[in-house]
Formats: sequence, structure tokens, C-alpha cells
Amino acid sequence: MTEVASPAIVPRQRRWRLKVDPIVLAVPGILFLVLFLIFPTAQVLSLSLVDKVTGALTFAAFARIWNGGPYLSILSTTFSVAFWTTALCLVLGYPLAYWLSRKPPRQQRIAAMFVLLPFWTSALIKNFSWMVLLGRNGIVNQLLLGSGLVDAPVALLYNKTGILIGMTYVLLPYMILTLYAAMKAIDPSYMRAAQALGASRTYAFRHVYLPLSAHGAISGCLIVFILAIGFFITPALMGGPSDVMIAMLIERSVEIMLDWPSAAIMSLLLLALTLVLYAIYYRVTDVRRMMGT
Repeated sequence: MTEVASPAIVPRQRRWRLKVDPIVLAVPGILFLVLFLIFPTAQVLSLSLVDKVTGALTFAAFARIWNGGPYLSILSTTFSVAFWTTALCLVLGYPLAYWLSRKPPRQQRIAAMFVLLPFWTSALIKNFSWMVLLGRNGIVNQLLLGSGLVDAPVALLYNKTGILIGMTYVLLPYMILTLYAAMKAIDPSYMRAAQALGASRTYAFRHVYLPLSAHGAISGCLIVFILAIGFFITPALMGGPSDVMIAMLIERSVEIMLDWPSAAIMSLLLLALTLVLYAIYYRVTDVRRMMGT
């Protein structure tokens, strides 16, 4: 009779588990925000509300901006440029995103690489390249003159036209990628069902696809508008003397006029507007729906 060997008794290994309160893990991030966001913002606010000589509370900087001067005009220019840039990005980006979402996966990856190409290029290089293309002797004017459409070079630089072209080029990928994410989450069977019920492709697109992609369009517009109101490099290089935007005015107030209170007020105004728009974006955008989950 053979003996069956008893299985070896393996000693139970003690597993060490690190029990950490989630708030402890958040401490580094909270400290970073306090040191590099909240504290500098409070300093900027103190510059605008406290008189440097007497140390008393003052609203002189607010009154100076509210009473007019160049500030309201520059704010109007900023909102106008941001609005038209957003509109151009939507008009150009929606068809491109729709075309991209309808392609096979391999073609989508190739097309997405070209969409992302502007992100891999320096902002200065992009703006100087457009300045070469849009100059009086640039390729665009040479083509217009050669085709006979114009008799003299068209002013495409140092005005709002140049700013809109440059900013649209830089911000268009944000619109395309946001719309693309929203369109990929739309089930194609909805369009097929609408057409099977007798709707034409145009009617189905207008009454089915367009409403389903509207949240992506709104999200893309908010992203582009938020980025556009704080633009600096493109308006500074491609705009004219009458096309000053709020970021340029803040830089000039600090570097040239040494008017720190006014610069602080405008910085806080820009921050407040950005936070309000971001709150709207957060309420409008459903990230899980855009990602198809």
C-alpha cells in the first residue's frame, strides 16, 4: 500500500496594504493650487484694490476702466475677434469632423495626424509662416494677381483679416477634435432608421444627426472662444495698431505704462470671464456621452 504524500503546508504570507486617506493624496495638488493660483490671484486683487501710497481701499482702477477710454473699445475688439474666430472654426470644422467620423479607422488615424500637426509646431513658426504667405509679395497675393481676380495686392496682414486667419488656423484643431468625439458617439443606425422610415438624407441629417451633434458643437465653440479671448502672439504679430486685444493691453500696461492696477483689473476680468465660460462648458458637456460610454 503506497502512502500518499500530504501536500506541503505553505506558510501564509502577510500582505502589507497601505491605507491612506484620499485627502492625503490630494494634499500636493491642493498646495500647488494654493501657491501658484490662489495666492497670485489674491496678490493681483490686492494690486487693484489697495492704494500703494496710503494703503487704503480704492476702486479708482475699476472706475478708470468703467468710465471708458481705450478699455471698453479693446474689450469690444477682443469679443468681436473671438466670436468671428469661433464662427469660422465651427463652419470649417463641422464638415471636416463629419467627414473624418465617416472614414474607416485606418484613414481616420491618418487624417487625425494632419489635424494634430499644428500642435507639434511652434506658435512663432506658425505665425511667421502665415506672415510670409499673406504678405504683399506672398504666395496668396501672387496667386490672386496671377488669376486676375485683383489688380493690386490685397491687405491681408496687420488687420483683423490677418488675425482671424492666424487664430482660426491655430484653434481649428480644437473644434475638429471636439466635434469628432461627439460624432463618433452617435449611433449610425439612427440615420439608417430615419431613412428607412422615408426621410431623405438631408432631412435625416437636419432633424436627427444635427441635434445629436449639437452638444459637441456647443462644447467646441466654448473651448475655442475661451482660448481666443486670451490670445496674445497672433494679434501681436499679425494685427494692426487698432486691433489691440485684452492680453496685449495687459502686457503693455505692465511693461510700458507701468499701470499695474489696471493690468490687475483686466487680468481678473479675463479670469472671471474664463471661469464663467468654463462653468457653462462643464454644464453643457457630457464627457461620457462624447466618449461613447
